[in-house]
Amino acid sequence: MPMNWVHRKFCSSEKWARTVREQLLPWALEDIELGDDVVEIGPGYGANLRALIDLTPRLTAVEIDEDTARLLARRWGGRATILHADGAAMPLPDDTHSSVVCFTMLHHVPTAAHQDRIFAEAFRVLRPGGVFAGSDGRPGFAFRLLHVRDTMNTVSPEEFPGRLKAAGFTDVAVDLHPGRGGLRFRAYKP
Repeated sequence: MPMNWVHRKFCSSEKWARTVREQLLPWALEDIELGDDVVEIGPGYGANLRALIDLTPRLTAVEIDEDTARLLARRWGGRATILHADGAAMPLPDDTHSSVVCFTMLHHVPTAAHQDRIFAEAFRVLRPGGVFAGSDGRPGFAFRLLHVRDTMNTVSPEEFPGRLKAAGFTDVAVDLHPGRGGLRFRAYKP
C-alpha cells in the first residue's frame, strides 16, 4: 500500500532529512562499521541515502516503488547505484556487500513473512563478517496518526532477535531509543 499524502510530504521534507542526518543515523549506526560496499533497502525519498553517500565508497539503494526509484536515480544516480527491486528479491550477487541497512521502512512491509524474506536476502548478499543494521519506528499516537490509511506493520522488539537469528544472523542486538520510541538493530553474518 502506498504512503498517504501527509506521510509522503513528511518523508520528502528537508526537516526529515535533517532529522535523519543529525539524529536517526548517528544513533542507529553507533559503533557500526559500514565498510566499502553498502546496500540500503527501502530508501524512499532518499533522506538516508543523502547521508549514507558520504559514509561509504559504494552505495546501492534498492527501492520497490518504480517512480521513487526513478526519482532517486535522477537525483543520486551519479553517486549511487539505484535499483528498482524488492528488498526480498534483490538482483545482487551472494556474499558481496560489507553491510546492508534499512531505516524506518520495515513497518511499511505488509507482512511478517515478507519482512523475513528481506532479512534472508540481507543475509544472502552480505559477505561473511558483514552487518545488517538499521532502525524502525514504534507505535505511539503520532506514529499511528502518520500512518492512517497507510501500511503500519511494526516489528516487535521482543520477537525481532529470534527472527534475525532464524535468517542466519549471529551477535544480534535490538535496542529501544530511550526518548523517541524507535528501535535500532544490528546483526552479523558469521
